[in-house]
Amino acid sequence: MHKLGTVSVGGLNPVRIMGILNTSPESFYKNSIRTSKRNITQTVRLMEAQGADIIDVGGMSTAPYLSTMIPEKIEAKRITDAIKIIQNVSNLPISIDTCRASVAIEALEFGVEIINDVSGLKYDKQMLDVVKIYQPSLVLCAFSKKIIMGNIKQQTQKLLKQSLHLAKLTGVPKTKIIVDPAIGFFRKSGNSPFFTKITSDWVQRDLNILADLNSFKCGQPLLVSVSNKSFIGKILNKPNPVDRLPGSLAAEVVAIINGADIIRTHNVKQSKRLVRVAKNFLRSNKSL
Repeated sequence: MHKLGTVSVGGLNPVRIMGILNTSPESFYKNSIRTSKRNITQTVRLMEAQGADIIDVGGMSTAPYLSTMIPEKIEAKRITDAIKIIQNVSNLPISIDTCRASVAIEALEFGVEIINDVSGLKYDKQMLDVVKIYQPSLVLCAFSKKIIMGNIKQQTQKLLKQSLHLAKLTGVPKTKIIVDPAIGFFRKSGNSPFFTKITSDWVQRDLNILADLNSFKCGQPLLVSVSNKSFIGKILNKPNPVDRLPGSLAAEVVAIINGADIIRTHNVKQSKRLVRVAKNFLRSNKSL
């Protein structure tokens, strides 16, 4: 049985909801930013009441089109401050969205059990040593430091398998690993080091991934994060992420129908409700 922290995922388990909590003022979706103790407390309690299974905390934006690099000490402080607040008001498992080993250590020392690495353990070479020592659950994104050309589907599968191999070297069992096909992180250009450069249409790439999710599982449960992302803005002609809720929910329904096991979202209440609708549709469809 696969687990993300203490939460069973994949297989016959329900689709899980990972609520996004950003402590970084530079994050692309301003409605998700919480920096004060009061706001973090209120948000976490609300997410729990709305049905979140996991809280994913970020201390630095990794949006490809933003220049958001900050010192590791600042990222770590933002995250650890949030961890302490969350642990005082909720028993929900905490995931830390970071690619940097020193930040991961700070979080793991506070008892966090999940590392969500958008580089799939490839950005910071020291991350492998950290994972080997602490043995956390992992969310591994498809990622490459080199330009990707050719068949994007095959290349995405290859990148995920590379990250799974790196995780194997740390001794973390496969039952603690989730894969993420990195919706929104394959771009033609960007201002951060956390995206994979491609030469083809990046919007079409994301749509193709969503349409064929099961082929990217690599034997693992799969997480999808589409909430308010740029490809939705392009399709709807909505440059402001605040205006992308309907598109986000539509994309999440597609993701669930096509095999997503975890939905990472800014919109816990709405996403939790659509999980019920999508799952009822799937049950009904199978009975025909």
